[in-house]
Amino acid sequence: MSGKKPNLLFDFGGVLINIDYQRTVEAMRRLSRAGSAIEFTQQSQSALFDLMETGRLTPPEFRAELRRHYQLEASDEALDEAWNAMLLDVPAERLAYVAELRAQGHQTALLSNTNQIHIEEINRRLHTQYGFRHGIADCLDRVFYSQEVGLRKPGPEIFAYALREMNWQAAETLFIEDSFQHIETARRLGLPTLFLAPPLTLTAALPAAIRAFPASIT
Repeated sequence: MSGKKPNLLFDFGGVLINIDYQRTVEAMRRLSRAGSAIEFTQQSQSALFDLMETGRLTPPEFRAELRRHYQLEASDEALDEAWNAMLLDVPAERLAYVAELRAQGHQTALLSNTNQIHIEEINRRLHTQYGFRHGIADCLDRVFYSQEVGLRKPGPEIFAYALREMNWQAAETLFIEDSFQHIETARRLGLPTLFLAPPLTLTAALPAAIRAFPASIT
């Protein structure tokens, strides 16, 4: 593999976009009659959110289930605003760096656990801020959303799906992720990894990981 440029498989939240799960937890709590906290964190989540992230709930069904499970009293617009509160900014330097990597000959793809409401909001923001027509897909060779694939991390099936669709070999693909449970699956499947634990950022940590490839970066 000497001299071969690794394929780059990016997570979205915490890698390309900044996120803060607690902002959504608190926003939802404020809408709850009982002050209930939703079961949604970086490490784990309830089945309701799994269903939304694998496309088995429509946005109206998701909102109805949120209201029922957590005794929420809010309009659709208020629920969406609370659900999207975790989404922060997409720094321009990260997008520029990904563009630079593609220009250098790296193949790139996104592998993200996400849902229709978040996808639409991020695409709207990227269009407003950067003029993107197709959201983050404008920056990458391919985008794999759990919502559209019907699978989610940390299950190995979604990794296998992305590798097969891209015609990539695991050993030739660097996976960049900020959730360790997803890193563990990737490593079991033979992918070199970059665990982007805070305070590491993509632009600070990825250059060294590419130079060290194919060694795993912890």
